[in-house]
Amino acid sequence: MDLNFLKNRRTIRKYSDKDIPDSLLNELLEAAFRVSTTGNMQVYSVVVTRDAENKKKLAPAHFNQPTVTEAPVVLTFCADFNRFVKWCEQRRAVPGYDNFQSFFTACIDALLAAQQFCTAAEAAGLGICYLGTTTYNADQIIEALNLPRLVVPVTTITVGYPAVVPEQPERLPLEAIVHRESYRDYTAADIDRLYAEKENLPVNKGFVAENHKETLAQVFTDIRYPKANNEHFSDVFLHVIEEQGFHF
Repeated sequence: MDLNFLKNRRTIRKYSDKDIPDSLLNELLEAAFRVSTTGNMQVYSVVVTRDAENKKKLAPAHFNQPTVTEAPVVLTFCADFNRFVKWCEQRRAVPGYDNFQSFFTACIDALLAAQQFCTAAEAAGLGICYLGTTTYNADQIIEALNLPRLVVPVTTITVGYPAVVPEQPERLPLEAIVHRESYRDYTAADIDRLYAEKENLPVNKGFVAENHKETLAQVFTDIRYPKANNEHFSDVFLHVIEEQGFHF
């Protein structure tokens, strides 16, 4: 078993002009849809965006990241109970899926399918980039893609043939993430040891210096993902979820 293509993967943000044939894209999507799904309900949908003007409509929701307009294909994976509820109602069944449990189930299904697609795409020589901005501006995406009730975008993936292959980012060691039999909490010494390599990388030291911070952790808490932004986008996303018909 050779897992090197997984161990050596990178996030690709710059793509060549080579298009992705529909036949290949459909094959990758079919492979993605064989992933595990709660109760075999498949409560997710994917919106494929190829048209340049439609990508421009999506770009502001993703803070105008160039990868959105430059990628040949943009995929928006959505938690989707709309289709399943319509099926239930047309078969004289009474659905009860407008709640938190159902929304979370649909999110899990959508993300499982998204990751299976990414793995298949990378195995086929394509590059992908997850866009974490999807939940920040879900309302804009809903409008751009005409998403109906009980459909909420949860992640976006750009995909294409790589033009630039960047350096592989660091990852925490296995010991930092894997707990054997039960969770073993971290001591201060554990934290120092497990984050030492990450903190001592020249690129990360550079982030600390250019942002005038004392530690790399402060770059995350004060610059990249500050509390005020987290709270704001939490409120926005919760409002969007409720507007789409899920009630917590």
